Amino acid sequence: MKKIFFILSILSSGAVFSQSDLQKNLELTFATYNVSMESENYFPRGTKGNSEKILINELESGNNLQIKNIAQIIQTVRPDVILLNEFDYIKNPKRGVKAFVKNYLKVSQGGATAIDYPYHYYSTVNTGQPSPYDLNNDGKSENFGSDAWGFGMYPGQYAMMILSKYPIDVQAVRTFQHFKWKDMPEALLTKKPDGSDWYSKEAWAQFPLSSKSHWDVPVKIGNKTVHILASHPTPASFDGEEDRNGKRNHDEIRFWSDYISDNSASYIYDDKGVKGGLAANSQFVILGDQNASPVEGSAIAEGIKSLLANTKINSEPTPASKGGAEYSPQNPFGINHTAFWRMRADYVLPSKLGFKVINSGVFWPANGEPMSELVEKRESSSDHRLVWVKVVLE
Repeated sequence: MKKIFFILSILSSGAVFSQSDLQKNLELTFATYNVSMESENYFPRGTKGNSEKILINELESGNNLQIKNIAQIIQTVRPDVILLNEFDYIKNPKRGVKAFVKNYLKVSQGGATAIDYPYHYYSTVNTGQPSPYDLNNDGKSENFGSDAWGFGMYPGQYAMMILSKYPIDVQAVRTFQHFKWKDMPEALLTKKPDGSDWYSKEAWAQFPLSSKSHWDVPVKIGNKTVHILASHPTPASFDGEEDRNGKRNHDEIRFWSDYISDNSASYIYDDKGVKGGLAANSQFVILGDQNASPVEGSAIAEGIKSLLANTKINSEPTPASKGGAEYSPQNPFGINHTAFWRMRADYVLPSKLGFKVINSGVFWPANGEPMSELVEKRESSSDHRLVWVKVVLE
């Protein structure tokens, strides 16, 4: 009996050692993908009745070719955690996220192996949330579109969602949807040509920084916690010389630099009123379509440059693809582009602490390569490409 107990003890201790050793060498893939799964991708802008119900119908059918192609791309890359930008907010998960997983991801697409994501997180966003103000100063207060708190024709358009193979600590999630832009120190103020404020005092007092939202979503991987920092700053365009969108984009990106800083986050508060940034020595991954490049485009480049240069972030190597290089052969930055409109816009940025980067890429096959048809046209999948980074958990 003692001998059996001794053998069981050895086996038990060995199993514990193996699990610990496995976690130390665990490979994880994090990804971000702007999937263009919002109603105006399926019906033209201005179509009467456009709402999240359009996406609900497409998810229920299981037959939408664009969504099937998106699912095949995800099944091919097989990320452990992925942020989906521009996935309309659907309050009922059975009709939204769970329908996407059940009817598309858990069904083999194009011969790829089905994939399951038992955990998810999503919440409300500022896009399409009506304001009572004339935010674009065109003389009309229209509530939606450019007069919404984030551009959108209905609440929840262009929203976002996280899928995960690992448990999410939902009770510990922090959201910053309602953090006021005015409360960011040295915020980039928007001015009219005569030097007066672009926004009225009443509008500025209520104006949220985030055009969608900023989320800190803790994912539990074994006995470790990885904070997924998700966002989708507004495009730095669709405005005028005042550059109101460019300034907002800059400050939305700057928010994460301050949030992960040990010295610059004291001004931040979340939607529950809890103040401060990310705890020191936390592992994190910043995910999202940042709509900014350090070397191209109309964004105020200092925002994304500062984030990439943050000493807590591992921003190398830059994800690349053969397809991007082929698509823009005269552009030396084409190899790193993540959107068909020729710019690096989407980012996966792990913390230096706790991760060793072993590979990265942009899903953009060159012409003639397997699955190149999935990105052949905007209608094939999206105007963006899936970006991924593979790490070893340390």
